[in-house]
Amino acid sequence: MSGSDEEASGTGGFVPSRRTMLVLGAAAASTVITVRPALAQTAGSVLNCEIPIPGPSAGGSYIAPDGRLVAAGTSGAAPPLARPLRGEEAKALLRSGAAPAGVDPAAAQAYANYIRRLQAGMSGFTCYASLQMPR
Repeated sequence: MSGSDEEASGTGGFVPSRRTMLVLGAAAASTVITVRPALAQTAGSVLNCEIPIPGPSAGGSYIAPDGRLVAAGTSGAAPPLARPLRGEEAKALLRSGAAPAGVDPAAAQAYANYIRRLQAGMSGFTCYASLQMPR
């Protein structure tokens, strides 16, 4: 069969050599090996990110039970946390309601509601958003 006969019958085409297939396979394997550690590192950094409660711009505000910022000393409001919550703590708080060590359960619920109210541009939002991403 000549080249023009193959083109007319549609039986011609690119058939990769064994060498080409080996090169493609090696490239795919190295991609998998490269991406997996990056994904593992990303998952680890998400659990170590921090959410300040309240954010630095709140100026000592307290957290109402529904998660709003209120004036210091407001009845029923929780005081600001002395340290930011790590991603792992925030994830446990949001998923199961597990209060971080040394935190009153009622205050922990207010903090969870505060985290749920975070919006783009607020301190801790990126951490909260990354906790929402499926793994």
